[in-house]
Amino acid sequence: MKTLLDISKWPRKEHFHFFRQFEEPFFGATVEINCTKAYSTAKSLKASFFIYYLYKTLVAVNSTESFRYRILDDQIYVSDQINASATIGREDGSFGFSLIEYHVEFEIFHTNAKAEIERIQNTTGLFTRTFSDDNVIHFSAIPWLNFTSLSHARSYATPDSCPKISFGKMKISENGERTMPMSIHVHHGLIDGMHLGQFVDFFQSIMDQ
Repeated sequence: MKTLLDISKWPRKEHFHFFRQFEEPFFGATVEINCTKAYSTAKSLKASFFIYYLYKTLVAVNSTESFRYRILDDQIYVSDQINASATIGREDGSFGFSLIEYHVEFEIFHTNAKAEIERIQNTTGLFTRTFSDDNVIHFSAIPWLNFTSLSHARSYATPDSCPKISFGKMKISENGERTMPMSIHVHHGLIDGMHLGQFVDFFQSIMDQ
């Protein structure tokens, strides 16, 4: 479900109309996330660490209203739930776009995510399903690369307001601390640097739980 945002009463009305005219309205940042506790928790649950930090990402996204904003026909709608369209790799080196639905219960989310990952890995091609709605984040993991910045291929002619979140290679320090780079790209008509900072702080806090 989606709810129309009353832009006329929105403090960011002028910001929205300004940035939505840009050929490239997205901006992004790369931050380092401490994943020591999260990795340990995932292993104690005998869960996939990839699925675990994807789940935590969706918890943060669904808890942050600005990350649930989407633009449709020059209007802003607030989605009740945001899911993940994650790139899933295959043994032959190709990948496909998945649809992994959010669920507040991690055990249910983990089971459903594993099923969708297995489905993608046993199909061919990039698009193995249709995407009827834009209530998703575009999610990817690049575990081979310890990046400090990241760009995305985008079609400027295609309307898009979905956040893009990517994780890189996990590093382990001499004292056993684990960190990963996290890249976040968002539409500036919907989200500012303050919101991005609040999102990262919240994400780190739930990774530490």
